[in-house]
This record gives sequence, C-alpha cells and structure tokens, in this order.
Amino acid sequence: MQGFYETLFNRRDVRGEFISDPIPDDILAKLLIAAHHAPSVGLSQPWNFILVQDVGVKAAVHEAFCEANGEAVAMFPEEKQGLYRQLKLQGILDAPLNLCITCDRKRGGDVVLGRTHQRDMDVYSTVCAVQNLWLAARAENVGVGWVSIITAEKLGSILKLPDHVIPIAYLCLGYVKFFREQPELEEKGWENRRPVEELVYTDQWGSRSGEQALFKVLAAQRDWPQQFIPGEISATDKT
Repeated sequence: MQGFYETLFNRRDVRGEFISDPIPDDILAKLLIAAHHAPSVGLSQPWNFILVQDVGVKAAVHEAFCEANGEAVAMFPEEKQGLYRQLKLQGILDAPLNLCITCDRKRGGDVVLGRTHQRDMDVYSTVCAVQNLWLAARAENVGVGWVSIITAEKLGSILKLPDHVIPIAYLCLGYVKFFREQPELEEKGWENRRPVEELVYTDQWGSRSGEQALFKVLAAQRDWPQQFIPGEISATDKT
C-alpha cells in the first residue's frame, strides 16, 4: 500500500529532465503490458501503441508542436504570456522514445457492450491505458511527459493513422535526471492544486448536505500525500 501511494503521488509530467539512456526492452514491455491491462468498455481494448524513435518522425511532430504552441500563447491573458513562454512544455527531441497511444473507434464492431449510449467510452478506456502506463513508468523510475499542444489532425497525418483511429496521447518516455518534488506548473506558479473538499458534492451538483463529517476529514487530510513525497528523487539508478 505504501509503495502504491508513493508511486501515485510522485507521478510527474516530465518535460526537460530527460537523459539519453535507452529504456531496456524488458522494462518497456512491462509498461506496455500494464497499459494493456487497463479496463476497457466491453473489453474492447481499443488502444494501439506506436513507438516513435525515428529522428525524422520526431522532428515532424516537434515542428507541429511548435506551430501549435505559437498559436497557444496568444490565447492566454497578457499577464500570463510571459510565464507561458518560459515553460518547457515538451521533450519530443530530448526523450529517447516517443509513444503515441491511439483509440480505434471501430474496435469491437458497430455495437459494443457498455458503449451503446455513451459513444466516447472507448476514448475514456484508452485514457485508462495511458494512466496505467504512466503509473507503471513511475514505479520503474521512467519519466513520462504528455504532449497535448498539437492538433490531432497533424499528428494523425504524421503517423499515417487510418480515419477511424484517433490519437489520444503523445507521450515522451525516458530516464530522467530527477523527478520534481511538486508538479512543475505548481512549482513555477502557473496554477495551484485546489482543495479537494471544494470539489465534492452530494446527490446533486452544488449540494454538500449530509456529509459534513467527510468534508472535515478531507480538509484535515489535505496534506496527507506529502508524507509519501521524499523530495527531489534521483532516477538515474535504474535498478
């Protein structure tokens, strides 16, 4: 139980700390198997895993990111644009391995158990696979960064995805110099974690009646995760 919570609360979105050491095949296999054991609607397993190592493909993805990132900065208030430009938001060229996790929207046929009335359950299932891989990677001291500032259309074109297959997560994977004690965006003042008790309702949206004891416990245990975070964690020891 201790190890699980340490892995959970020390998971980080890695951008600028990658080193060039390759991930051994036996470790990579564990991460992919962990992802493949995620829950999926109707056991449809809609995911595929595209390993991206080719320099040319990574360069094309990086170019698409730069284009989207240039557009993104103008979307934020002027007072945040300076900080935005200072943030490193990807490690596409730095990480030894890039990985695209996709969702095949035809997997399982026209009618999939559990997807009859919520068509996006296949997408949510694929996100579960992403989370499984991310937590397994952290347990193996492998850093992961999710690159979301890129259009699905550009990514699909670069990776030659069929029309019925959509990219869900473009990830950068590799060993790192260290894992940060806090998420980088929190560390650099972009945003802070909201108190969980403010996000919990009972029975209906906005209602907090009948569970006052729980809200007090949530508030009292707000700093509980800190006991599992030992500080700046070296990840260069891969054993």
